[in-house]
Amino acid sequence: MRIEKYQGVIPAFYACYDDNGQISPERAARLARHLVNKGVRGLYVGGSSGECIYQEKEERMALLEGVMNEVKGECTIIAHVACNNTHESMQLAAHAESLGVDAIASIPPIYFRLPEYAIAKYWNDISSAAPNTDFVIYNIPQLAGVTLTPGLFREMRKNPRVIGVKNSSMPTYDIEMFLREGGEDCIVFNGPDEQFVAGRCCGAGGGIGGTYGAMPELFLKMDQLIRQGTPEKAVPIQHEVNAIIEQMCGCHGSMYGVIKAILKINEGLDVGSVREPMPALIPEDMPKVEAAAARIRKAIETFT
Repeated sequence: MRIEKYQGVIPAFYACYDDNGQISPERAARLARHLVNKGVRGLYVGGSSGECIYQEKEERMALLEGVMNEVKGECTIIAHVACNNTHESMQLAAHAESLGVDAIASIPPIYFRLPEYAIAKYWNDISSAAPNTDFVIYNIPQLAGVTLTPGLFREMRKNPRVIGVKNSSMPTYDIEMFLREGGEDCIVFNGPDEQFVAGRCCGAGGGIGGTYGAMPELFLKMDQLIRQGTPEKAVPIQHEVNAIIEQMCGCHGSMYGVIKAILKINEGLDVGSVREPMPALIPEDMPKVEAAAARIRKAIETFT
């Protein structure tokens, strides 16, 4: 099936910076290698977890090149290419296709409230710049301020390259709705990490999430149990994952700063800090970060 390569656990890739805060393709390559070696199905590069809205177009290209140079052909790569203008989004889409990604993805245009026909044109224009590449709609209404409606999705499915939705809205019913509208050969990715099990039970064929990279073993174990037909056995893991996420969100610094510090503690991976205006960690955060890192290690030992 066309969608088979998208099923499973796909971490949302983190922005990788050097010690001066500049994009580091070398550190991106090391992070990509680390995650692929853990056994994930693919990588979602350049999305929210990748801090894309705070980066220049050329930086986003360089980071994707770092990933593709390291793991192309070993896993599924989805490149998020949306900018808040069509022209640069199309440039990013064409660049991603030239590198051989499996799919591109896009949020809707943000800030101005555009009519649905304008949003559809924006997405179709982006898709036209990568005519040989699958297209995934990224629905995250709580941040984008735009909700993917059944009618808009129905219109987008007229584009044969549109294969599904990365659904980060909170109602799990939306997953069922998009699957029904999408018909055959459509995939919906569960977005909210806190409902990975629930989303999969509602029909999501895979998941894309921002905390997967900090604890891929736990999401891979949940995925395994769901595929074995025993999702109830994954529920205790989900509860522990949610408690860890709450810890990671309880610092002065951004959750992504916390995750990057955890990667350094638990895996010896240095991918830098976060891009302003996202808040970096402060010294008072470190006891909480270390506690979350230890809890991840214990959860992996307990459940895998």
